[in-house]
Amino acid sequence: MIEIERKFLVTSPAYQEQATSKERIVQGFLNTHPERTVRVRIKADSGFLTVKGKSNDAGTIRFEWEKEIPIFDAEQLLLICEPGVIDKVRYNVPVGQHIFEVDEFYGDNEGLVVAEVELREEEENFKKPEWLGKEVTGEVRYYNSQLGKKPFKSW
Repeated sequence: MIEIERKFLVTSPAYQEQATSKERIVQGFLNTHPERTVRVRIKADSGFLTVKGKSNDAGTIRFEWEKEIPIFDAEQLLLICEPGVIDKVRYNVPVGQHIFEVDEFYGDNEGLVVAEVELREEEENFKKPEWLGKEVTGEVRYYNSQLGKKPFKSW
């Protein structure tokens, strides 16, 4: 239940050709308290409820619990979420021994493209593709929970 990941900006659309899948994700937040967030997500034809704890100081490690829920329940929960629903397309891109999840944001976050890679340990080495840009791990404004409150277009 511990998530270890690093987050980067993306510098070109080259990842699209390397992707093995892509899917639309719509998500909102029932709670965006700094100590914990509660997310509702619809991904393809499935609903999910996720609780995330506070990140460590580096922003790489935090508690994460996720449960699949009926899509109807997810749709109903989205109606009572805090303002700022996130709409994005996620590409899964294999690079070396890892899968990068590349999110293209739409709506008020259009123009933002972010890649995340999950790791088994904080200092794990991984291959960095040519389209990977500046690391933004731990920069709170890039958290999805914050993009709903202060969208990319308003920066």
